[in-house]
Amino acid sequence: MTSMVESLPSWVTFDPRLLTLIPILVLLEAVLSADNAIALAAIAQGLEDESLEQQALNIGLLAAYGLRVALILTASWVLRFPVFSLAGGVYLLWLVVQHVWRRSQAETEGAAGRREYSSLWQVIPVIALTDLAFSLDSVTTAIAVAQETWLVLLGGTIGVLALRFLAGLFIQWLTIYSHLQDAGYMTVALVGCRLLLRIVRPEWVPPEWAMTSVIALIFLWGFSARRENPHPQG
Repeated sequence: MTSMVESLPSWVTFDPRLLTLIPILVLLEAVLSADNAIALAAIAQGLEDESLEQQALNIGLLAAYGLRVALILTASWVLRFPVFSLAGGVYLLWLVVQHVWRRSQAETEGAAGRREYSSLWQVIPVIALTDLAFSLDSVTTAIAVAQETWLVLLGGTIGVLALRFLAGLFIQWLTIYSHLQDAGYMTVALVGCRLLLRIVRPEWVPPEWAMTSVIALIFLWGFSARRENPHPQG
């Protein structure tokens, strides 16, 4: 029996003691999903048709889950090449610049209430790629907690489920709190800068507790002001 277990691939073997890591991964993924969730909710809210927002999150996160699994299975290879962190950081900062530019253009044209996206299929790739860029940061943390691939995959699955739940809540809150969308894009910029710092100045990368503290302050600001006439989602 022992020889049969030893012949299995390393990612299939199971140690009951690893079960003690599952609650830690659940908590870790829930915390790491919060900033991602507000960012994805802000992106989904950019659709012209509010009824498509939940659909965009469902399909976008399904695609994102596939990309997460691929990232986890190839993490030992991907994390060796800084070009992936560079691409993820540049992509996230590009999203922020694009959002600021579209908002300033809409305000200049007197159409401040205009949505940023006109098509469901325009938003889905943005949601999937944004989650992948965030995952470049969170997967590193998950692997540091658990070396076993199956356990990291479990954490990734929990993370996507938590992400979908939180993003659904943020979609509703975005219609109530006036600063929340900006808070979402601030977290995008924060993670983008962190990915770039991993390449140019790894010693400057803030620890996880510092990132969590800053994100918590951003969340507090995001929930600090209610809209005068909040409208429910259609």
